[in-house]
Amino acid sequence: MSEYGQHQSGGWWTLSLLNDTGTPTDVTIKDCDPVETTLLRRMPATRKFLSSLGLRYMWVRLARLEPNSFLWEHRDYSELDGTEHQRLHLPLVTNSSSALVTGGARVHMAGGYLWRLNPTHVHGACNLLGPDRIHLVMDCYADDGLARLTENETLNESEVERLPAATQPQMDEWRRTAENLMRLGYHDTAERYLLRLFYSHTLPDGQVYDLIVSLYESLGRDAEAAQWRATKPVLLGTT
Repeated sequence: MSEYGQHQSGGWWTLSLLNDTGTPTDVTIKDCDPVETTLLRRMPATRKFLSSLGLRYMWVRLARLEPNSFLWEHRDYSELDGTEHQRLHLPLVTNSSSALVTGGARVHMAGGYLWRLNPTHVHGACNLLGPDRIHLVMDCYADDGLARLTENETLNESEVERLPAATQPQMDEWRRTAENLMRLGYHDTAERYLLRLFYSHTLPDGQVYDLIVSLYESLGRDAEAAQWRATKPVLLGTT
């Protein structure tokens, strides 16, 4: 199922293995005591693996990100209760052009490892060239089981690509390029041109959305500017 349409470029698909209803196509995450979906019942090896980790799960999904697809800059869990949650990724199919971007760094989540993410930090994901990136994504509650699993976690600095900081002249030039694309009628291309800057440069949180708002304001397109102004706090979880 494709879900969270505002958060993505298209090409992001998920099916649930553990959720609140047992139906695989229910993929909107919420706090719950999950049950097995009909899909997980047909996957005995995956069921055994999930059980072996000793975690208290909130939600578990299979997630596919197609080539030339993006999860735009966003923050998760803002709609959940105050309980601490963590997210684990197990790459099943991956490639070197796919990456998680957070805190001004790109990290390729290589196969053979469990990767932990705190999604309350601003982040995004991309799969530039393909093939499909497929991950087992486990949202779980922070407890002793998670602490035991992650007590020896490490991150090799060689796996982290630090992104260059964007300068004001660069941002001015990027906005001019987007404006030229917009005047030629390539509206979606102009928006995506600016959205993709998150994956190549270190920018303040939400700066790409501010650039899009500024772009539409400069063209006198107040409705589109207002739409993106309203979208920014939704994606960044500040509503």
